[in-house]
Amino acid sequence: MESNQSSFSNIIFNIFIPVMILNKGHKIGLTPVQALLIALSFPLCFGLYSLIKEKKMNYIALLGLANILFSGILTILALGGIWFAVKEALFPLLIGAFVLASSFSKKPFFKTMFLNPAAFNVTKINEQLDSKEKQTDFDNLMKTSTQLLSISFLVSAALNFILSLFIFKPLTESLSTTEKQELLNQQLSQMTMYSMPVILVPMMLFVGGILYFAFRKTTKITGLPMDELFIK
Repeated sequence: MESNQSSFSNIIFNIFIPVMILNKGHKIGLTPVQALLIALSFPLCFGLYSLIKEKKMNYIALLGLANILFSGILTILALGGIWFAVKEALFPLLIGAFVLASSFSKKPFFKTMFLNPAAFNVTKINEQLDSKEKQTDFDNLMKTSTQLLSISFLVSAALNFILSLFIFKPLTESLSTTEKQELLNQQLSQMTMYSMPVILVPMMLFVGGILYFAFRKTTKITGLPMDELFIK
């Protein structure tokens, strides 16, 4: 229940409220810059709250903050079109590059996510990796799963780029700077709103497939049934 509430809060404070402020701020007398600063305050405050309460960084809030911040810089500069398309593709590309690079290290990203003692029976899994062959097979599985995960970010980057090209239209030079900023804020709110069904859902299906692949392979390597991989 707590996890569902956390996910709901993440969506409300890091996506829904900033979108509403960016899209409707001008109707309540906010300038584009004021709307942007207020929208930024929500993921910033939510991230700080998570850091103080849970003693760990809320990466969803951090990414939301960074995304709105860079979008805000482009908005204040009144740059549109291809600049936003590049920005929307750059974030998942950078994350994907980090995930891919980790697959060649001793701690592949997927392994640090997969072997979470709070969810998985790490002790029992390690006990079953009782031969060099099993350990090698498991390490290769973590490396492969990490590389597949990096591909999911590449797919996200491509979807982001395509979607943003449809949403962020070139700005007419006859518009004033304030009008351009207001229009960009509205386009930014549309991008954030449409990215949920267009980008997030395919990404969740992709990651779900990777998790299923990793679980099935782990049961074969360790000999443990699926339900014994998890903490009960």
